[in-house]
Amino acid sequence: MHKLEGFGISTLNRAQRKYNKEEILIFYLEGLHGYTWRYRARGSYQYSHPTRSGAFVSRFVNLDFKSYVRFLNWMPDALRMPELELIDHAGLDSAVYLRIYLLGLKIFVPITFLAWAILVPVNWTNNTLKLANVTYSDIDKLSISNIPPGSQRFWAHILMAYVFTFWACYVLLKEYGTVASMRLHFLASEKRRPDQFSVLVRNVPPDPDESVSELVEHFFLVNHPDHYLMHQVVYNANKLASLVEEKKKKQNWLDYYQIKYSRNQSKRPVMKTGFLGLWGQKVDAIDFQTSEIERLTKEIAAEREMITNNPKSIMPTAFVSFKTRWGAAVCAQTQQSRNPTLWLTEWAPEPCDVYWQNLAIPYVSLTIRRLIIAVAFFFLTFFFMIPITFVQSLANIEGIEKVAPFLRPIIEIKFIKSFIQGFLPGIALKLFLIFLPTILMMMSKVEGFISISSLERRSAARYYLFNFVNVFLGSIITGTALEQLKSFIHKSASDIPITIGVAIPMKATFFITYIMVDGWAGIAGEILMLKPLIIFHLKNFFLVKTEKDREEAMDPGSLGFNTGEPQIQFYFLLGLVYAVVTPFLLPFIIIFFGLAYVVFRHQIINVYNQEYESRAAFWPDVHGRIIAALVISQLLLMGLLSTKEAAQSTPFLIVLPILTIWFHIFCKGRYEPAFIRYPLQEAMMKDTLERAREPNLNLKGYLQNAYLHPIFKSDSDDEDDEVNEKWEQESVLVPTKRSSRRNTPLPSKISGSSSPSPSLPEVVQEDP
Repeated sequence: MHKLEGFGISTLNRAQRKYNKEEILIFYLEGLHGYTWRYRARGSYQYSHPTRSGAFVSRFVNLDFKSYVRFLNWMPDALRMPELELIDHAGLDSAVYLRIYLLGLKIFVPITFLAWAILVPVNWTNNTLKLANVTYSDIDKLSISNIPPGSQRFWAHILMAYVFTFWACYVLLKEYGTVASMRLHFLASEKRRPDQFSVLVRNVPPDPDESVSELVEHFFLVNHPDHYLMHQVVYNANKLASLVEEKKKKQNWLDYYQIKYSRNQSKRPVMKTGFLGLWGQKVDAIDFQTSEIERLTKEIAAEREMITNNPKSIMPTAFVSFKTRWGAAVCAQTQQSRNPTLWLTEWAPEPCDVYWQNLAIPYVSLTIRRLIIAVAFFFLTFFFMIPITFVQSLANIEGIEKVAPFLRPIIEIKFIKSFIQGFLPGIALKLFLIFLPTILMMMSKVEGFISISSLERRSAARYYLFNFVNVFLGSIITGTALEQLKSFIHKSASDIPITIGVAIPMKATFFITYIMVDGWAGIAGEILMLKPLIIFHLKNFFLVKTEKDREEAMDPGSLGFNTGEPQIQFYFLLGLVYAVVTPFLLPFIIIFFGLAYVVFRHQIINVYNQEYESRAAFWPDVHGRIIAALVISQLLLMGLLSTKEAAQSTPFLIVLPILTIWFHIFCKGRYEPAFIRYPLQEAMMKDTLERAREPNLNLKGYLQNAYLHPIFKSDSDDEDDEVNEKWEQESVLVPTKRSSRRNTPLPSKISGSSSPSPSLPEVVQEDP
């Protein structure tokens, strides 16, 4: 008897006893290189390739319907990991980000049941729209538009507004407390990290007799004598960083040309010295890149020498490290001098979260920079349609024929003409919106934020405001933001909610479509990773020259907080606004939150890398934007009811915004300190426990190069990195087969540095 690739023939014998002799038993054995093995009861064995036998349709279509069911196996797998293991696997930021989707489900599932049980029958059992002889849809019959003016039924909507507000505030209160506890527990249990012992000192005053380094050392030796350990001054190394980056690109090109020459040594590769190699003098590519690398090496050495010897290259900023976490907490959370504008201290970001380019910005210029960017963002928001109109004018028939008249015979073809008129303007709009997050991130960088996490939080806040003005208000009022601004200026403040509130019920159908197209389709695109797949193939075709380029092109990136969180907040806004007005929209919101939670849980576990860990520092922003959405929904409901001749009931809604704002102030005072301060009690407990476990810890050796600019860390620092890894490794109590992705395998796309945390082995081998 034979064995089929490790499968014993006894399996076939058992099957032979089960089936009749004339029946054919087909085994689909996985791992047999795509061949289907067939066993006939009479004893003959054969195999055939699937593309050479079987039904004709099965050659092109998979008729095994079980495989389509197995395709969804990732869903239960994504939900199976406990939250504590998820935090250990992907970090607290990722776990709390997922809780935003859960928060949406907690808020909107009960609200949906109440709205459909109470408000939908109240709205449906009227004939206002039918008697008014206006064009309406079945969705409008379920909305508040179907209630006649002055009706007593509006009391149901007012009551439900109170119920929805109290429920949302209750869930927000519980969630704020839970996330604050998770943050404190994470801080108490996380491994040793350099930022736990370090603070960032800015605006060091000049001294004619001492250098910045000497001044920092003397100041902290005098004012923190028992806890000061060491410091690292900040150099203006932006030019040096650009030279090193240019050298890396030249080295990559040299590797490419050397590989190309090794494959065909009959001809030396050549290149043009002009822009992007499109024009210029033809030269030997290997010799030219070698000479360029030598030139850059000399320039890098000279620039490094100049930075280290020139006092003007040292910024009035330093990273100061302390012997204990308690000492760092005291320094980071107290005022250091009489003048509150000097010796400014704050918690240092973790090394891989530092945005080194902005550390070279003088502190006195930050206020001016932020004022300029605020004005620029205002014009970007309210004049958004100007560049869109210009681009779309070029994307029509007349614009193209005017710019390129030689294309007129081709453009006049019926198919091409219909494509340009129907799709090109929409594509132009979508392309501009794709670049919007990049524009907002550039604005945040100009403002001078020193960490990637703070850059993303500021960019997310602006993205949400942009969506609120141009998508929400723009869609409701059906005009550009500039027209909205003009109409608002010429109206009193009390008329603005009325103007928007009247139009809200009429736009319910549009926002339902928006949720399906932008939300549902976006989640489907997320699980398929269409955007990274397209970008990878474009990079692979145009940019990839070496294996290093291919690895960078295959990097899936990290969870885009600056774009994902504003999208979530926009759906919170839609749900809270339409909960009382048009409850029919709520199930679409719930489906979005449910699908997004499952999909992003899978992506966080298996796809994305984590660039930094801010310990859920973004949660106060999330809470604040949901509170703002609640207040907006209440004001718009007041405006809507005032147009329905329900003025006698409208004053009862005035209490809601007041209570909501009071609730926000209460939560801000109760829980926000956990996100901006570190309790001294927790710091002392962790220090005491560490001294008991490791009494001979050489903390200075661990922190020696933690906050040294990455550009000064040469390739010969691998041994130091291995030593640093030993400092961070703690005893593993329970081995696991699941590998952690908390460490980015590639340098950060923004800061250029990678996480110093050690990575776990991919698979733990078990003895058979």
